[in-house]
Amino acid sequence: MLDIKLIRNDPEAVKTAVARRGESVSAIDEIVELDQQMRAAGTEADTVRAEIKTISKEVGALHKDGRGDEAAALQERSRSLGSTEKELNEKGDALQEQIRTLLLNISNMPSPDAPDGLTEDDNIVLRVDDFDPEGYADHQRVPHWEAAEQLGILDVDRAVRMSGSMFVMYRGHGAQLLRALIAYGLDRNRDAFEEVRPPTVVKTDTMIGTGHLPKFADDAYHLERDDLWAIPTAEVPLTSMVAGEILDEADLPMRLMAHTSCFRREAGSAGRDTRGLLRVHEFDKVELYAFCTPEQAPAMHADILERAETAIRDLGLAHRVLDLACGDISGAGVRTFDIEVFAPGADRWLEVSSISWCTDYQARRANVRYRPDDEKGTRFVHTLNGSGIAVPRVWAAIIETFRQPDGSVRLPEVLHPYLNGVTEIPAPG
Repeated sequence: MLDIKLIRNDPEAVKTAVARRGESVSAIDEIVELDQQMRAAGTEADTVRAEIKTISKEVGALHKDGRGDEAAALQERSRSLGSTEKELNEKGDALQEQIRTLLLNISNMPSPDAPDGLTEDDNIVLRVDDFDPEGYADHQRVPHWEAAEQLGILDVDRAVRMSGSMFVMYRGHGAQLLRALIAYGLDRNRDAFEEVRPPTVVKTDTMIGTGHLPKFADDAYHLERDDLWAIPTAEVPLTSMVAGEILDEADLPMRLMAHTSCFRREAGSAGRDTRGLLRVHEFDKVELYAFCTPEQAPAMHADILERAETAIRDLGLAHRVLDLACGDISGAGVRTFDIEVFAPGADRWLEVSSISWCTDYQARRANVRYRPDDEKGTRFVHTLNGSGIAVPRVWAAIIETFRQPDGSVRLPEVLHPYLNGVTEIPAPG
C-alpha cells in the first residue's frame, strides 16, 4: 500500500500519479480528512492521558495530607477522564481501520518513466526479435487447438466435461512438453535463484499482501469453507514467505523461484480469447521473485527481464518486449515490461511474461523490512517479480511455430534434455 506519510505530506502529487492510471483519486482526499481526524483524536487522547497522570499524583499527595474527601473527588474526575480516553482511543482505532481499508484499494503510483496511456494500445514496443510476418508457411498457420487435437496432445472436451469451460488437459507428448518447459524454466535460473515449492492455497492476509485482495477478488478462486484462496501466481505466497520479518541487508537481494499451478477466474472474459490455451482458468508457471533494497531494484528488474526474454529467445520463438502504459500496469507495479510471443496459427501476439517492479507497495502490506548496515531502524524492502516461463501460451507458440508440413512438431533443442530422447511430436495417424 502507499505510505500514509506521503499522502499526508503531498496529497496532490499522489493524486497526480494515481490519476495516470485512469483511476479515481477521491479516496485520497477521504484519507487526508480521516487522517486529520485520527491525529486530532490521538492528540486529544494524549492530553487526557497527561491529565490523568497529573491527577494521580495529586490524589497521592492529598491522601498523604489526610485530605481523603478531596482525593475522592479527584478520583471520580480521573475515572471520567479514563472513559473519555478509552472513547478517543477507540475512535482513533476505527479511523485507522477506515484509512487502511481505503489504502488497500488504491493502486501503486506509476514510475515517472512509465509511458502515459490507459489501455494496451498505449504500450510501447521496445524491440522485436526474430519476427517476419511473411515468413510463416501455411502449415504453421494452423491454430494450436486444431493441431494439438490432431496430434492427440490436448484434450479440451474431456477437461470441460470434468471441470467446465476454460480448463484443459494435456496428454502424451503434450504433457511431456509441459513438464519439460517447467524443468527448463527452473534449471536455467538455478545459478542465482533458490527454488521454493510454496502452498497453492493461502490465507486472506497472504492475498492482501500482494494487492490481489481486496481489489481483485472477482478474479480469484475462494474456498469459502476454509476461507482459503487458490493462488493466481506464485508471487502471492513468495511475497508472504517472510511476512512480518526483518531481513539483514547482507542477505539482500533474496532471489526466489517457484513452479506452481495458478488459478484465475478470468471474470468478464467469457467468449473472448477462450479457444485452446489463449485464456485458461488453471495453468503452470515458473515465477522469478526478488526482495531487495531500493538501490538494488533497477538492476534486479533488468536481470529478471533479461532472464525471461533469453528463455524465450533460446526456444527459438519470435517475440517482442513492451513497456506498459500506466493504465495497463497491475495495481502493485510501478514499471512493467511484458514479453509477448507470436503464435502464427492464432495470428496474434500472446503475453507470456510480465516483469514488474513494485517498490515497497507489497512490502508495506506484508510488513517485510530490512535493517540497513549503516542506519538505525529499519526500511521496507522492494519487491520484483516476473514469469520465467508461463507454460500454456509458450506451449501453444511452440506447437504452431515448429509445426512441419506433415503435421509433426519439431521440438526446440534446448528442451531435448528434458524429453527423454524425444525430439519431435510425430505426425498424426
